Amino acid sequence: MKLQSAYIYFVNGSTAQSASIDDVKAKFTRYMDMTSKTGEQLGWSYAEAAFPYTIEERPEGKDSWFLLKGKDPSMYKSIVVGVGSKEENGTEKHYIQIALPESATHGDKNKANEYCRYLARDYKAELHLFNKRIQYFQPRKP
Repeated sequence: MKLQSAYIYFVNGSTAQSASIDDVKAKFTRYMDMTSKTGEQLGWSYAEAAFPYTIEERPEGKDSWFLLKGKDPSMYKSIVVGVGSKEENGTEKHYIQIALPESATHGDKNKANEYCRYLARDYKAELHLFNKRIQYFQPRKP
């Protein structure tokens, strides 16, 4: 499996026009808090099942990407999360990129899809999935 990427593009109607790496980390922290509270209500450790990763920063990726490293290497290896922008039709288009390295497992891909949808829904953005399909979460005019 070669490197695969999904992109969350900020478009008109999104809650933000760009995101920093700290903003994305804050969204993941909020996700962990939400799932741990859900687990408390259900009476089991749902947070471990919902977010089986630790957030690791590498010096070479400072301010541009971070790594979600799996707690159980047999099921989850790693997911790379980064931010960036590109020039399109004379305007700068900002995005969040979720990438799966070659060593990623099927569990990583499932979790990456889940996190992509969470981020896209929260930012009301346009999501380009790993399989090249597009999901729109921004408010659209009738």
